[in-house]
Amino acid sequence: MKNLTSHLKKGILLSGVLLMAYSCSDDDTTAEEVTLTQTELKAVLETDEITGGIDLALYELSSNNGSTGKSTSNECYSAVYSDSGYVATFNNCVLNGTENVNGTLSVTYDQQGETGSFTASYVDFYVGEIKINGTRSFTFSTNSSDSAITFQVTSEMTVEMEDGSIIADSGTKSTTIAFNDTTTYSIEGSWTVVFEGNTYNVNVNNALTSEISCSYVSSGDMDVSKNGLSVNVDFGDSTCDNIALLTYPNGVEEEITLED
Repeated sequence: MKNLTSHLKKGILLSGVLLMAYSCSDDDTTAEEVTLTQTELKAVLETDEITGGIDLALYELSSNNGSTGKSTSNECYSAVYSDSGYVATFNNCVLNGTENVNGTLSVTYDQQGETGSFTASYVDFYVGEIKINGTRSFTFSTNSSDSAITFQVTSEMTVEMEDGSIIADSGTKSTTIAFNDTTTYSIEGSWTVVFEGNTYNVNVNNALTSEISCSYVSSGDMDVSKNGLSVNVDFGDSTCDNIALLTYPNGVEEEITLED
């Protein structure tokens, strides 16, 4: 399990590089009208970037298989278990490079008894000066040979940033880490973000995949829609590079560079 958790951490962190800044040409007015800014693209993934370390901590706590009255703790977080779940308290610590994490989460096991399935409820939970409210439902599973693990999260969240701006995030994302000749990850799902009056819908058409050793998604494609106007992003043929192909609604294609 320790090895699986280590690879899972890498996979979740790599999912944060799916959408970065576009380098777009200035001579295509139509393209410019539908181009998403770096701030907008960051907002699309902001919730996962903020909660990634917390998600991993909850996964590790759930793996302890606590029983009623049992408690566990380290220098960063602690949990008290019951028959229905556990209460996790974060003690002003840093998780995966986040700002200090503070607050208490109520975690409820899946009522159907599905292994590795639970829901965490956020009520005025803080990562630095960022306030989080809402729920995240988790399902963890492995295949029959334990050669792959899947981490699926369904969110219904609102995030209040330090500057007072609000990001609403809802939808489901699934990351699978596979251990074959090389370790690879794949990401699927669809989710919606509302930010500064605009609605962004993201839908993965073909699983976004790459080797763990690659810093970029190397294959697969997704559609990113802003207020109903959709742009397709194709990550290529499995070559590990920082290039993707952007296709605008009018059919114009443009190579884009994913920033480090």
